[in-house]
Amino acid sequence: MKVWLDILTPKQVMFFKPLVDSLMIGGHDVLSTSRDYREAIELARIRNLELEVVGKHGGEGRYDKLRASASRVFELAEMVQAFEPDLAITFSSPEGARVSFGLGIKHYCFSDSPHATAVSKLTAPLTDLLFCPWIIPYSAWNRFGLPKTNIVRYKALDPVAWLKRGIGQPSSHPTGLIYGNGDKKNILVRLEESKAAYLTESSVKKNGYFFLDSLVKSIHELANIVVICRYSDQVTKVNERYQDKVSAVGNIIDGTAAINSCDLFIGAGGTMTAEACLMGKPAISIAPISFYVERYLLKTGLLLKALKPADLVKFTTKTLNDPSRSSNQKQNAKLILEKMEDPIQTVMRYILAHQ
Repeated sequence: MKVWLDILTPKQVMFFKPLVDSLMIGGHDVLSTSRDYREAIELARIRNLELEVVGKHGGEGRYDKLRASASRVFELAEMVQAFEPDLAITFSSPEGARVSFGLGIKHYCFSDSPHATAVSKLTAPLTDLLFCPWIIPYSAWNRFGLPKTNIVRYKALDPVAWLKRGIGQPSSHPTGLIYGNGDKKNILVRLEESKAAYLTESSVKKNGYFFLDSLVKSIHELANIVVICRYSDQVTKVNERYQDKVSAVGNIIDGTAAINSCDLFIGAGGTMTAEACLMGKPAISIAPISFYVERYLLKTGLLLKALKPADLVKFTTKTLNDPSRSSNQKQNAKLILEKMEDPIQTVMRYILAHQ
């Protein structure tokens, strides 16, 4: 069987790498494509995942997104037509959905983000099967024209795909070196996906800096604060805004190992926050929107949500001064993670049935 995967983001590299390995071990012919997007390409190199780079990330503006996507569809059509896959698998790739639909290729799509309206409109209606975590109700996909019969839910959050395999352990990727003074606690911060359509097209005004200003002012002398930036402009802004009080990481690092080495994780996005929670790390969300995965993590007690800067300072101070919170978190996370299924095994069952 020939399988084409379009792998666009760091999360997708982590999620699809085990699937690519399983397919190749099973003797299937695999084509893995991506776009010129620094975080994904560099992480794929770290993970030894071979990608064919086609097109580029469109950036923040609507016009640039449209042009980049249209150009990428054209280039992918040629490559995929020549490969002649039996099945396409994407994580809500608009170009992947359009090309597979146009060429009559069966398309399996993953998504845990019905809140990403623009991407969902461009992918969900064109997928044969949509795979998502069980915490997302079938009704969340109704507005995209996807019937319940086309949805497969797995009892897991997406980071389970790599966490259950022990991928990203610090023994193989020692990212603890990103932290400074060894006598201080380590706080790891992940900024939001500032160029995502669901943020750039929304009325959301709060961003990571809205919270970080107060955190840095109150905590920087007591802890090492490391901020993982997604874009070069974020690196520049963090360096200018906080100078030597914060370390801005602009190069691509092993995020899982970095989480493993921190004492507290603060996330403005979704994937690394869920990953930290399932790893048993105390975690605080400063995400500017609410979504199903976050609400589930809040309900389980694995996550705290800071709605204003004062909340973040209070939660951070309490967490760093309460060793029992860390041990309780680890124990709770272990129990929850053990009960979750492997999403890769779930999709493999459908792939083998498709042969």
